[in-house]
This record gives sequence, C-alpha cells and structure tokens, in this order.
Amino acid sequence: MTDWKKIRAEFPAIEHWTFLNTATFGQIPRRAVEAAAEHFARRDRFACADFMEWFDDADGIRGLIARLVHATPEDIAFIPNACAGLSLLMGGMDWKPGDRVVTLEDEFPNHYYYASFLGACGVEFVETPFERFHESITPRTRLVAISMLNYSTGFRPPLGEIARFLRERNVLLYVDGTQGLGALEFDVTAVRPAMLSVNGYKWLLAPTGAGFVYVDPAVRAWLRPNVIGWRSDRGWRQHENLHHGAPQFSPKAERYEGGMLAFDPIYAMGASVEMMLGLEPRMIEERVMRLAGVTRDVLRRAGGKLPADRDAHYESPIVTARFEGKDARQMVRDLHERKVLVAARHGNLRVSAHFYNDESDLDRFEQELKKVLR
Repeated sequence: MTDWKKIRAEFPAIEHWTFLNTATFGQIPRRAVEAAAEHFARRDRFACADFMEWFDDADGIRGLIARLVHATPEDIAFIPNACAGLSLLMGGMDWKPGDRVVTLEDEFPNHYYYASFLGACGVEFVETPFERFHESITPRTRLVAISMLNYSTGFRPPLGEIARFLRERNVLLYVDGTQGLGALEFDVTAVRPAMLSVNGYKWLLAPTGAGFVYVDPAVRAWLRPNVIGWRSDRGWRQHENLHHGAPQFSPKAERYEGGMLAFDPIYAMGASVEMMLGLEPRMIEERVMRLAGVTRDVLRRAGGKLPADRDAHYESPIVTARFEGKDARQMVRDLHERKVLVAARHGNLRVSAHFYNDESDLDRFEQELKKVLR
C-alpha cells in the first residue's frame, strides 16, 4: 500500500502552505532537486569531460516519458515549453487560404495566438463551445488544437471520442497535456494525436524549461524541423568528426531538438516521472480524482456554483466555482494572506489538488474559505 504521508514529505513547500494550486505551478519533489544538483556536482567532478554521457542519460529519461504516455523513446523530443511543440506543428504545415484551425471556447492563449497569426495566410480560426464542436469540423478543417484540461474552467474534453471523429475526417489533432499529464493517465496509442506537447512545470512536477513533445511517426514523415543545429544530422554523436554539409535528419523525434539540451531541468523532470511511474499513474489518477471530488463538496458547502453540477465533462482535477457577489481575485488574495494558495481565472475560483495533497489540506481550505466569505 502506498505511504502517501512519506510521499508528501518529498515536497517541503507544503509543510508551510496549504497548497492547492498545481494548475499554476506544481511542487518539485526533493528527489528532482537532488537530480539537478547531482548534475551540477558531476560537472565539477569531471569538468564536463563526460558530456556525451549526459545524452545517454537523456535517452533514459526519454524512455521514462515514453512509458508514461505509452509511446516509444523514438517518439519523444525534449522542448522548453508547450508552445514550442505547437509552433513546430503549425509552422510545419502547408497552409492554404480557406483552411481552418478549430479550438474549444476559453482555451489557453497558445491556441489562439498562432492560429490568429496564420490569418495573414488566409487561414480561418474557429473557437467553438463543445456542444457545437462536431458541426464546426468542415472539409476545410486541417487541425484541432485543444488541451487535456481547460485551464480556466476545468473542462475535460473526451479526447478519445474527439480523436476518432477527427481521424474519420483526416483532421490532425494537437493536444496540449500541460494541464493534466501527471495527474491523469494518457495513452497515445488510444488517442493517437498528431502531437502531444507538454510543459512539465505543472502536474508533471518539473522545473520550468523542462518539457517534451510526442510526435506521431506518420507526422514525422512529413513534418520538417524548425530548429536546426549541430544535432540535426543523424551522425551527431560522432562529435569528434561532425558532418559538414546538409544535415541528414534522423527519423526519430530527436530530429526536432536541434542543439544542446537543458540538462538540469531534464534530469529533474526525469526524477519526477520516475517517481510517478513507481507510484503507478492509475493510482495517482484515482487519488487526484478522489481529492477533486472532496474539493467539489467543499465548494458546494460554501455556496459555490460549480460547472461540474451541470456537466460531467467538468469532473476533472481542476475544480472551479463562482460565488455570487464575490470577486474571485480578491478571494484568492485573502486566502493567500492565510497561507492558502488557490487561483482565480476569468471569474472562477480555481482549486487544483495533486497526489501530494490530502484531506487535511481541504479541511483547512474549507475553514479559511468560510472566513473569507463572511
């Protein structure tokens, strides 16, 4: 049986804060900090003479990530943030006037900004509520870009259903897993997105600068790199005699990395992912969803109006509520003064518990929330 109290001790910040805000920043476990520190100590120990071995370590971490999402290591490339993945995909497509990009309403700004930028090429950008999603897909739709979880409402789109619908129409699916992966399971063999892009600093409990992208093998056959450097050539490991001339790209997703990697955050992300695999993603999801259910009960008792009470798609690790006559931003500030950390997004009070939380956090949140609402 998992000793959750022992796991909780991995996260020093929650000794001093009632932290219910992973959808903004996840807490980094001690073992991840130690992994990054060991990398710096190793640099001193060997004066970086072993730098090629760092890439071997990175490949091991690539393998851990592949296990987490049910991919192969060849499918995974490291990126500094999720928008790098989206830019790779959207920048590599052959757009024509009249083509369509579709996203769901109230999505994360990444999905608005690049699509709007393509408007100069005559590409149409469509934002739709989920109720009208299927009818918004037309023969001119080339790409659907959505998140695992909506950052401001907690909406959890049925990715499997959406993916099947789009495959039947030859529409590419891009999924941003920054909100969700690490709390929820994700199987690329079931969803089969063209791309899954993840910034690890939220639910994956990694430092900023650590992220990854899964690129479907069929997409890699036509998607050209948009960052090209010394590691673009498939023979880059022969670093004492690097190829001079046009690069011969590897068929692996590492072809999209281009140059040197940010090893310290990657080592830290690897330690967090290894911990999650040890805890078992299925068990993590069960715990997170149970805590989300407790959170919804707390917010209901406090008088909050929850979207989850009218639509089951809002039953997710990101729990939101509105309180009549109350400014969510001020509520967040008042709770912060009481060392309770939650967030406000577009008028919603947003609460996001991860597996390092427990019922004692939610008990204290309820106590302090009552005081704020008086």
